[in-house]
Amino acid sequence: MSKPFSVLGKPTPREDALFKVTGKMDYLADMTMPGMLFGKLVRSPYPNARVVRIDATAALALPGVKAVVTAADMPNRKIGFRFDNRPLHTKVSCVGDAVAAVAAVDEETAREAAELVQVEYEPLPGVFDPEQAMEPTSPLVHTEQWMDVAGKQVVPRTNNIAVHYHFEHGDPDAALKQCDVVVEEKFTVPFVTTATMETHATLSVWDPAGNLTVYTPTQAPHLFQKEMAEALGISGAKVRVIGTPIGGSFGKNLEAHPFEIVTAVLARKTGRPVKMSFTRQEEFIGSRPRQPHVMYVKTGATKDGKLQVRVCRAILDNGSYNSWGALTPLVTMQSFTSMYQVPHSRYDGYVVYTNNPYSGSMRGYGNPEAVWAIEQSMDMLAEKLGMDPIEFRLKNVNQENEVTPQGMKITTCNMDKCIEVAAERIGFKAKRGEQKQPLRGVGLASLIHVGGGARIYKSDGSGMIVKLDDFGRVTVLSGASDMGQGSDTTMAMIVAEELGVSVDDIRMVSRDTALVPWDTGVHATRATFVCGNAARLAAQECKRQLLAAASEQLGIPADDLDVRDRMVFQKSNPKNRTAYDKIVRGLHFRQNGNVIIGHAFYDPPTEMQDSQYMGNISATYLFGAQAAEVEIDPDTGRVKVLKIVAVHDVGTVLNPPSLEGQVDGGVMMGIGYALQEELKLDQGQILNATFREYGFPSVLDAVPVEKVFLEGGDPLGPFGAKGIGEPATVPTAAAIANAVADALGVRITDAPITPEKVLKALRQRAEQSPQVATAEE
Repeated sequence: MSKPFSVLGKPTPREDALFKVTGKMDYLADMTMPGMLFGKLVRSPYPNARVVRIDATAALALPGVKAVVTAADMPNRKIGFRFDNRPLHTKVSCVGDAVAAVAAVDEETAREAAELVQVEYEPLPGVFDPEQAMEPTSPLVHTEQWMDVAGKQVVPRTNNIAVHYHFEHGDPDAALKQCDVVVEEKFTVPFVTTATMETHATLSVWDPAGNLTVYTPTQAPHLFQKEMAEALGISGAKVRVIGTPIGGSFGKNLEAHPFEIVTAVLARKTGRPVKMSFTRQEEFIGSRPRQPHVMYVKTGATKDGKLQVRVCRAILDNGSYNSWGALTPLVTMQSFTSMYQVPHSRYDGYVVYTNNPYSGSMRGYGNPEAVWAIEQSMDMLAEKLGMDPIEFRLKNVNQENEVTPQGMKITTCNMDKCIEVAAERIGFKAKRGEQKQPLRGVGLASLIHVGGGARIYKSDGSGMIVKLDDFGRVTVLSGASDMGQGSDTTMAMIVAEELGVSVDDIRMVSRDTALVPWDTGVHATRATFVCGNAARLAAQECKRQLLAAASEQLGIPADDLDVRDRMVFQKSNPKNRTAYDKIVRGLHFRQNGNVIIGHAFYDPPTEMQDSQYMGNISATYLFGAQAAEVEIDPDTGRVKVLKIVAVHDVGTVLNPPSLEGQVDGGVMMGIGYALQEELKLDQGQILNATFREYGFPSVLDAVPVEKVFLEGGDPLGPFGAKGIGEPATVPTAAAIANAVADALGVRITDAPITPEKVLKALRQRAEQSPQVATAEE
């Protein structure tokens, strides 16, 4: 930048930090209202069944029960991405589908009442394997009519394929025949859950005029407002959404869920506020997980180490309904076609209905799954070529000013430097391929991810309002939703930098649809880039008005004025200065005065991909590489991660501790994906629906993470910054898998890499090289 930052780039505490660490933050679980009732769902124990009869007599007779509702009480409207779901069901398609709900004076009574509701079911055959579900003889998960992706055309169900994504570039079949080396492998990843500390919850209250206010920890208040209105059959103008502080989301709060609609109906029926919250076990059953992928991948290269072709057939377990999980192939596809320079590619993604839990959005959104396969394939190709895996990657990295096969326009790109730095810091050259006690290995994986929003709606924009008051306080009305990533603090820093004030002068107001301007919602690593640009533009407009007022009051041309450290000063004579709040007061403490309010709406210059999946979906792309060093216990099969080096091309560092925290958290999530996490199912039933049984990394499992941020400034980013929220998770699991393969000499392509799988790989290695196994024993 042409001048040093006053605020940005300096460690700045989160604006909500004190509230959280002292326990003073009020989450939805802490909220109460006069006369508030508690709701509870009656859930199906069957994965596929018809509801024959519901008898709520005993529940209604229980003292304190105020209402019981069933599907007959719901508006006759389908919900969800492809309108294939309902708030309450007469035919259930997964374990946990709700068939009724109760409202009572306290949570214990509501729970007892839900247990008293008698439901008779007619069980039906289910299908639980997505590949089997694609067979024409498999039972249909949905037999009724449904809507297409656009929500317009009604078509009958004839199979369990919910959506098929196809993209082809070049001539992949011919390219495979011309390659000197081809590797072919099956890669799988399982169901995993977001495992947030805060469980799902909502609170609904209607006023006498028929207006609904919903309190909910949503990531996208304005989209939630629209979905709720449509589901209830009322105007969006009659729905107010107040986003509550979020105790963890990672994508799960991106949409309106069926239980939130049910809660609103209970509140309307009883005429009282109703709150509903999940128990921990309900959270496992009723929260949208990351969906499993089965990926059949072929990758080919010429003997000089140039990638030629990548072909993937991916089968995704969609579960029983279409949620945001049905869109993940859009991201998975982009990595398969556009990560590294691949002249020929084909991607077929099948999103398949089963009677398993239905999948949603989770951090990385299809990219950790894709990179799990891509980066292991890269190592396998390098080995077959007899080439160093780092050298092989560097021969094929994405470059600045490249246009990928899907029309993604890469502007700033430090992919090569990310790989080089990660490899150097982990000691890749010295440690790779060592065979010594204990079993140790190193591995590396790269990534490409959207870093400047993602146009999956017609608008990817964000609104922002900045106003100054006569005490020098700056209020920012932000469309962005802080879900724990610290976006409120980032917005405050951007506004403070632009206005020449301190972060302490900024008050953030966000997540209330009645107050804040429209925003698409926080997803796709868009908050820093898109919302940050909106904040900067609104602050610039405020500053223009402030300097115009100062010019009038001081008799100095506006172009000779600036503001810094809360002072308006003359650039040609910096000692000539006036407190900026005095200028503000001078503007409105007079006849015919005015106030200073700046507003802006930033919509990035991107394209919505067309029916052929072509278009520049993001304004910039983030690149990175992570390297892992692991140690394996040959007796137990346990994999210990010794160190992660995480290198990311971030454009500009705005708030160092916030950025570091994103990477630390993202890496830990990636470690869990690689080694531990898996929702275990049996006929649609989750077998490990508690934190103890599920097993994910805790603070005791934290590993050293060396973080390196490559700066250079992105021309479109706010002060040059790119987004980083999701990318920190994307390559971690693949880097660990490559390190494990280096240590074992045998590759594990089925996540997670559990001790049982490691021991099996060691036995396989012993069969191939018995003398090595004997030496280890």
